[in-house]
Amino acid sequence: MHRRVFLCVCSVVAGALTALVWQRPLLVETPLVAQETVPWPATARATPPRPAAPLAASVQAPELAELTPEERVNVLVYQQANRSVVNINTTAVQGERFLLFEVVSEGEGSGTVLDRQGHVLTNFHVVDGARQIRVTLFDGKSYDAKLVGGDIDTDVAVLKIEAPPESLFPLAFGNSSRLLVGQRVFAIGNPFGLERTLSTGIVSSLNRSLPSRGNPRRTIKSIIQIDAAINPGNSGGPLLDSHARMIGMNTAIASRSGDSAGVGFAIPVDTIARVLPQLIQNGRVRRPDSGIVKVYQTDRGLLISTLVPGGPAERAGLQGPRTRSEVRRGPFGSYTVSMIDRSAADLIVAVDGEPIKTADDFLNAIESKRAGDQVVLTVIRGGQQLHVPLRLEAGE
Repeated sequence: MHRRVFLCVCSVVAGALTALVWQRPLLVETPLVAQETVPWPATARATPPRPAAPLAASVQAPELAELTPEERVNVLVYQQANRSVVNINTTAVQGERFLLFEVVSEGEGSGTVLDRQGHVLTNFHVVDGARQIRVTLFDGKSYDAKLVGGDIDTDVAVLKIEAPPESLFPLAFGNSSRLLVGQRVFAIGNPFGLERTLSTGIVSSLNRSLPSRGNPRRTIKSIIQIDAAINPGNSGGPLLDSHARMIGMNTAIASRSGDSAGVGFAIPVDTIARVLPQLIQNGRVRRPDSGIVKVYQTDRGLLISTLVPGGPAERAGLQGPRTRSEVRRGPFGSYTVSMIDRSAADLIVAVDGEPIKTADDFLNAIESKRAGDQVVLTVIRGGQQLHVPLRLEAGE
């Protein structure tokens, strides 16, 4: 983990976010698979995150009487949530051993305790490439951590530490789909290694998009934009509401200098909750497969380019380009020419009635589905609109 690259935010991403616009090429050829939706926490039902207690009863101290109502909320949110936030230190090695050239680099970030079994949530980019991961709890005790699973497309990773259950304080999950612009938010993390630092702000905007680290043509949807100060080291830390419930995970900032400029971004907790069970169970996210391998992006929709032979899309009756062969005569005899007729391919314009313009739209339309679910694709074929049911399969 390089400190200058993976502390909290990638400066390349931050520079791109300044304009908040990403251009895509007209031609899109990318595997069309989407993440499976599983309610959280499917693998931690025995010890789920504790419910959020009423803040007014969570702390009783004479000092609270001297505070303003706003200050009381700040104090109570921190008191309830800070023990759930961990400091993550990583060690990575650059260079090649056979060339006798190795450079040890260190990085740091934040994380959130998920359960009393020792699972810890963080960003994938915080631990990507790390040879050694060390997690420090609120009590100052440190533990070696192993990577249980990670998903580069959503920038989510799960670690595991062997710590006493009484030292672990899982954080309650909220609901990011109910957030409103202007709502108060709280970020706790370890900026510049300063453990469990609180910053406050508001939801500045909703439904932003960030480019996926795994595939620049893909985006992470429903990103929460905040003005709370987050800096290098905050990545992986929780974003909280006024009831100390986790509503997101801080992941990036838009800044030319690399420091906080009041434009931060958090992955919504609903996105995190979809991938967590699979990461804990399988170490990776198995996404439903539509059987559509490649598409061409047009102004009217997605033109199918390649189908998996015998796959779900082909079995459903969807059509890709046709190959026509012609025999031609030349000065040295006859020869066969193969031509691709793209006019025969289906044009996807909607999934379950929702309009589709890009490959990313298609993937995100499938993300709420599970393997075995049926979706209805609206396609244009020969100038006519058809509705084609398609049963999704488990991807590899």
